[in-house]
Amino acid sequence: MKAGPQRTVDLRLGGPALAAWLAAGLLIATPRPVVVVAAAVLWAAAIGILVLFVTVRRRRERLFTPMIVSRSREPMPEGGLGVWAALAVACAVAALVASAILAEAPNRVPTALRTAASDHAVVTATLTVWTLPVASQSFGPAPGGVSGPSNQASRGRFRATLNTLRSGDEQTRMSAPVLVFATLPADSLRIGEQVRLTGSLVLTDAGDAASALLFGRSPVEVLTAPAGWLDWANTLRSGFSATAAGLPGDGGDLLPGVAIGDTSSVSDELDLAMKASSLSHLTAVSGANCAVVIAGIMLFGRLLGLRRTWRIVVALIALAGFVVLVTPEPSVLRSAVMASVVLIVGGLGRPSRGVATLGLVVVVLLVVDPWLSRNYGFALSVLATAGLLVLAGPLTRSFSRWMPQPLAAVIAIPLAAQLACQPVLLLLSPTLALYGVPANLLAAPAAPLATVIGLVACLVGPLWPGAAAVLAHIAWLPSAWIAAVAQTVSGLWGNRMPWLSGFAGVLLIAVVTVLALALLFRSDDPGRSIEPEPEPEPEPEPDGVPARRRLLARWPAAASAILLIVAGGYLGTLAGAGISRAASFPSTWQIAACDVGQGDAVLVRDGEQTALVDVGPDPTPLAACLGELGIDRIDLLVLSHYDLDHVGGLKAVLGRVDTALVGPPENANDEWLHDRLRAGGAEVRVAARGDVGTLGGLRWEVLWPTRSGTVAYVGNAGSVTVQFDGRGIRSIFLGDLGEESQNAMRAASRPGAVDVVKVAHHGSGDQSPEFYAELQATVGLISVGADNGYGHPTKRLLDLLASVGTVAMRTDRQGLTVVAPSTQGDGALTVWTERQARSK
Repeated sequence: MKAGPQRTVDLRLGGPALAAWLAAGLLIATPRPVVVVAAAVLWAAAIGILVLFVTVRRRRERLFTPMIVSRSREPMPEGGLGVWAALAVACAVAALVASAILAEAPNRVPTALRTAASDHAVVTATLTVWTLPVASQSFGPAPGGVSGPSNQASRGRFRATLNTLRSGDEQTRMSAPVLVFATLPADSLRIGEQVRLTGSLVLTDAGDAASALLFGRSPVEVLTAPAGWLDWANTLRSGFSATAAGLPGDGGDLLPGVAIGDTSSVSDELDLAMKASSLSHLTAVSGANCAVVIAGIMLFGRLLGLRRTWRIVVALIALAGFVVLVTPEPSVLRSAVMASVVLIVGGLGRPSRGVATLGLVVVVLLVVDPWLSRNYGFALSVLATAGLLVLAGPLTRSFSRWMPQPLAAVIAIPLAAQLACQPVLLLLSPTLALYGVPANLLAAPAAPLATVIGLVACLVGPLWPGAAAVLAHIAWLPSAWIAAVAQTVSGLWGNRMPWLSGFAGVLLIAVVTVLALALLFRSDDPGRSIEPEPEPEPEPEPDGVPARRRLLARWPAAASAILLIVAGGYLGTLAGAGISRAASFPSTWQIAACDVGQGDAVLVRDGEQTALVDVGPDPTPLAACLGELGIDRIDLLVLSHYDLDHVGGLKAVLGRVDTALVGPPENANDEWLHDRLRAGGAEVRVAARGDVGTLGGLRWEVLWPTRSGTVAYVGNAGSVTVQFDGRGIRSIFLGDLGEESQNAMRAASRPGAVDVVKVAHHGSGDQSPEFYAELQATVGLISVGADNGYGHPTKRLLDLLASVGTVAMRTDRQGLTVVAPSTQGDGALTVWTERQARSK
């Protein structure tokens, strides 16, 4: 039998969804007057285009009315009216988003919050907890198996709403979203709890989901329990997490994430492995989870004999409860709202079209919360869904020319999602996951089993603990399989292929993807359905041409697509990081010590933001290092002091610095350096103990020198010492501090344990044993030149580092040295060097 009629993709809401996204993404980071003007212009454009559309349509109706001969007439030709109607809707949607931003923005950053952050005031805040705390595990095992301080395990981060803020004698009520870094109570926080915390505030960049970062100076104090409509979910989550905690290995750690999206027990190593193998989406609640909930309720309702309307109502209520259970993360909201729309439209007896429904959901969510437009989780969720709706069908048909259709569909589904998400994934990490599709194919049979059985175990836990334990053990097996696939694939050679970073990389991958798909689909008929349809009967061979010859004639298109992808990938490799280090260079690096000879130049990176501590003696090697690492902009420059080996390379970054932290100028030459930085557009700030700020998700704090005191520390002794903390690697940069100033700084600031220390004064012997013993660093970076004539690093310093378990990494012997969170699971850090890659 022949295939039935085929439907095309309904893209009518694609334009409005894109307009809403662009408007939200741009306007949330612009000054309020600009948003006011944009809203006015967009509303005027929408109304004007609508009036024009209605006027032209009425004129056409009058023109064609005399031509009606009978009661049935030919449809009036629309011409370009459809385009104008779509443009009017897009402008109206964008205007609605702009209006939502105008209404919400003042509440997000009230004056009291802004003032407290700018004054670096110590504040007391009451907050409502809205996400499960994520433990801060910045201290992994040191060499020899010695762990860092045990009290660090109680530190964590969580998102909350700031309800009241007390600064001095003044208390202000507000409702501002904040990200909190603090010491957690012995019993982990629950969603919906009211808590109190003393700390300091740092405003985030415009457009960030959180208005400010709150760094606690005291442990979190719980004030009130969650409301009843929230606490039932806390009970279910905590009970299921306790059950899963008794299961062995990575399978037990991963099970709550796969079943209900609770990743609080997932280790850093397993999290990195899931991301490196393109399996992290399995721990993010998606449309599949919502479909399971709805299908289960609808089936159970039918068995009970409920009418269809009541089954839909109960399913919607259950879906709302599920959102509360798994917490309303952006991907959850997208999935739940889309599932609700499909359910309601189906209940009204009307067919739902996937792409149109997705567009409607995007518009609704961005109007309700425009700050979702810059959320990577929301973007990946929308793009993955769009990829499945638009590409999965055509890919399945194309692949089915060479393989059985069921196998083609199994391959096409993860490939469609990965192709759609790849541009955004490149913004997170400029690499391509070569084994992402095979990893998903291996994990695909286990994922639904772990999800469904784990969810049932979670729900029945309070009612029947024994059955819940049995179900959790059953769900552990597929969960352990997923974890094993992730760990294995992430450790394979060439798992991540370097690619161009930034907009150039996104544009290149988009062009390569479009061309490859065009070549792959060029033999397909235009307008084919992208939805499942009956398989057509085999057509007779034309003119007796053998099937083998026709099959071979189609191979050039597929071969061209494969060659184009491979060629584009290796062009990105050559332009980005170089083939020689493609297999081992950690794309997730956070610290990089440049080899600039006898001098300091160390980079700290988080997301798209970069700090540079000192610039070395010569701009040439620094410029080469920045180019090799793909660094174009320095968000934060720290000049520890004014010796030539720390400031001589300043020319390499002039005009590329946003903020510069410097020590007090000692002479006219120092002032001249400040003037050069200001002329290049940098804000120059004289730093002292107590200065704080953020770099992406990291918090930096100046520990030394003090602003006043009986002793004036200048030169080496007054080196600006900065510490980075918050997530990832905790580090400290000591400039050229000697033993006396190290002890003075230690007494004044108590920096505590760190993961990485930039060893003071290129490894001279003037060091404090007590200070390095307190730091307990896993890695000590020594920025030093070969044959420097000073004997750096000295035997005393190397012996000192060895005695406290700190591994010395020297730029004179190992060249460029890069430190990243480990992906191997055998230690806290991965250390890559230009001449030797190693992990610690």
